[in-house]
Amino acid sequence: MNAPAGHSLLLDRGHLKRRKRVSAIVSAASTVAALLAVAVLLIVVGSVLIKGVGALSIHFLTTPTALFGESGGGISNAIVGTGIMVGLAALMAIPVGLLVAIYTTEFASPRTAHPIRFVLDVLNGVPTIITGIFVYGLLVAGNHQSGFAASIALAIIMLPIVARTAQEVLSLVPATLKEAAHALGIAPWRATVRVTLPTAAGGLLTGALLAVARVAGETAPLILLSSIFAPGVLTEPGQALASIPIFIFQASESPSPEAHTQAWAAALILIAFVLALNIVARAFYARSRKRIGA
Repeated sequence: MNAPAGHSLLLDRGHLKRRKRVSAIVSAASTVAALLAVAVLLIVVGSVLIKGVGALSIHFLTTPTALFGESGGGISNAIVGTGIMVGLAALMAIPVGLLVAIYTTEFASPRTAHPIRFVLDVLNGVPTIITGIFVYGLLVAGNHQSGFAASIALAIIMLPIVARTAQEVLSLVPATLKEAAHALGIAPWRATVRVTLPTAAGGLLTGALLAVARVAGETAPLILLSSIFAPGVLTEPGQALASIPIFIFQASESPSPEAHTQAWAAALILIAFVLALNIVARAFYARSRKRIGA
């Protein structure tokens, strides 16, 4: 009786040592992968900072793009155009995405909610150039490019991001809060508006900001929908509007070293914008989780 028990104990110790070795190897590999990801980000941001900071100036930020063949100029028209197109896209995508998330999370049956989530996941995986081609054939072919068409393409890209993020956040709201509201006789729609949405407001705002950051640097749809624009600062969405991604693309294709430096500077501004949105989104997300946990 003692011999088999001792043999089993030795086997257990051997398995334990092997599991510890495997755990140490996996932990080391995960640490190395995380360090590589951080290193890649630092290399990219550092390269853009070194190559683009020299072109940053008040003149660069407040002057429209120079005409073809001229030197100098800036990106004020690109900043304004990007703000208009991304703003219009946000106005279209965020309300629809939130309503889809509220319906699938609070009111729809599982039989209806699962196909909608699947469609959103598929839409989120569609390459953005496909979205650009679709909107081009729908609005631009036989007509002309416009900032409004570009906004629609960006809104289509934003929609699944907003909806899926909002679904995850709404699912984190404790069921006890909803049950308490229903126990008080509050109508389901009023409980959603007065209890669920305020509780998850920080997370919903986080998803919206992340979606805005996601589309701010999109280039492929804009090449098809809003890349042939008039000089100067334009604010009419019915016309083609300048944008920072298109400016970077065109400046990087130029043989002029000055244009290349300006492209790096514009890329630095875009990275700073996306970084700021991500920091704000993280702050609201942490606040939302703390509030839901409380």
